[in-house]
Amino acid sequence: MLITTACLFVGETSAQTRKHATTTAYPSYKGMIMAGYQGWFRGPERNFGHYGISNKFDENHCKIDAWPDVSEYEKTYETSFVHADGTKARVFSSTDKSTTDLHFKWMKEYDIDGVFMQRFFGSTKNRRDDAPENIVLKNAFHAASINNRAIAMMYDLSGLRGSGEDCSSVIEDWKYMVDQLKVTDQAGSKTYLHHNGKPVVAIWGIGFPDRPYNIRNIGLERLFDFLKNDPEYGGCAIMVGVPTFWRDLNSDCINDPYLHTLIKQADIVLPWTVQRFTPLLHNDMDRYRDLIIGDIAWCRQNNVDYVPSVTPGFSWHNLSKGEFPDDIKPVGSIPRQGGRFLWQQFSTAMIAGAEMIYVAMFDEVDEGTAIFKCSDNPPVSNVAKFIDMDGMPSDHYLWLTGEATKMMRKQKPLSLKMPKR
Repeated sequence: MLITTACLFVGETSAQTRKHATTTAYPSYKGMIMAGYQGWFRGPERNFGHYGISNKFDENHCKIDAWPDVSEYEKTYETSFVHADGTKARVFSSTDKSTTDLHFKWMKEYDIDGVFMQRFFGSTKNRRDDAPENIVLKNAFHAASINNRAIAMMYDLSGLRGSGEDCSSVIEDWKYMVDQLKVTDQAGSKTYLHHNGKPVVAIWGIGFPDRPYNIRNIGLERLFDFLKNDPEYGGCAIMVGVPTFWRDLNSDCINDPYLHTLIKQADIVLPWTVQRFTPLLHNDMDRYRDLIIGDIAWCRQNNVDYVPSVTPGFSWHNLSKGEFPDDIKPVGSIPRQGGRFLWQQFSTAMIAGAEMIYVAMFDEVDEGTAIFKCSDNPPVSNVAKFIDMDGMPSDHYLWLTGEATKMMRKQKPLSLKMPKR
């Protein structure tokens, strides 16, 4: 009896030394719909990063396929593009605090639970407070607190080269996030997303065959152990982002059972299904449903929680001209169909048993997956091409996501038919 009491006391003391807030408005991912947030769009003051190449942003140097509706932004920047009426097209910058404040205001207005902030591997080596990506993070965590929106970190391993490079910089970056940016202990309302009472940290990019790194030798188990067990920075729930066909280790996934070893050490698995399903194939949602049912069954057997991903559509015509000059993609290759495709995924995932969902993405206009306000009147160009919103209002996908959230919370009946306003 005395030994048991001592063990409990030691465990409690260890937990008390951790630097995370002990309370949060979001103790569990279950019952929620979260989106991914890139925050990488820079205006002229940052050389149009991810809008275009270098300081050029014209029809020959354009990476985006959806044009943001900037009518509500406090600060915007003129481009060389013009709309059909001859007016200059403008863009926002993610580094402006007013931009982030507006995005989180929209989340609250449309009842969207919150976002995972993307943190690319290269950024883990750039821990200066004045780095643009860190400015975006600071603004986002402040806005999340003000608007009472859930927020969490997602480390994307894209950029990790392998050949002697490992995940050590992610460990050091998480320390920076906790110590300097106070991500798990915001000033004001505490809104960092937890799962089973633990702060969620997502590690995305495990098991994809097109990556230059081998998941067996980049220190993933050491990273997991640190996030789970470190006496100061640990105590976290780990979410892993994996390929669509992770369960069978085929198609878009490496054929290595070690991936399952890693997944079983995690708390949540997030399969990436963008570009894997389309409304252009008859009954493709049946295939999506069956995939989720099988995934959930595997996860239950292995004590791992499951979150499917959904997306409004996909288009990367302009980006592909630079990235794949011999394989330029068509505009709107996975069409949005006025929101029907997104709603089919929401409802199908819930019918299949999903208890939480990840939306790809909140603000990704370069791959045409953004759910935030995009324009149905994009610029006109003979070279750069853009998707439109099928005649829908610019806030249509924010509204749909909010409606799906109500369905996830069981505040409204589950329906396969897309709602109308």
